[in-house]
Amino acid sequence: MEMPSNTPIVLLKEVGGSRVIPIWIGAVEATAIAYATQGVVPPRPMTHDLIKNLLMALNVELTEVRIADLIDGVFHAALIFSNGVEVSARPSDAVALALRLGVPITAAPYVLEEAGIEMPDEEEDEDEVQQFRAFLDEISPEDFQ
Repeated sequence: MEMPSNTPIVLLKEVGGSRVIPIWIGAVEATAIAYATQGVVPPRPMTHDLIKNLLMALNVELTEVRIADLIDGVFHAALIFSNGVEVSARPSDAVALALRLGVPITAAPYVLEEAGIEMPDEEEDEDEVQQFRAFLDEISPEDFQ
């Protein structure tokens, strides 16, 4: 959560690196992502569960979720399917779906270069972690324009 506005943020961490991409998301999407990461199964399918069920019923495989673009401070994602089809999506929805289906989440190299923020390793000095948290508290989506 970004403070003081209490806005949910998804932090996508670079594999084999120390950068993260912070993506501000809505509360509903944050709940959908949290459910997926915690293995919570709601009594009725949420929208992302419905999409997962549709893909399975239609025998279409989602192979990758890509944070594909950053335009005027807004992230854009793409759902990449096994049949070669790419569908534009909001990153929060794409991440929620990727977590349910266990597919990789990638970022276009330029997006990582443009929006990636160095994040201290958990084993590094606690002071650096506190500085990063303070940094997150002070930035806003407009800072990426």
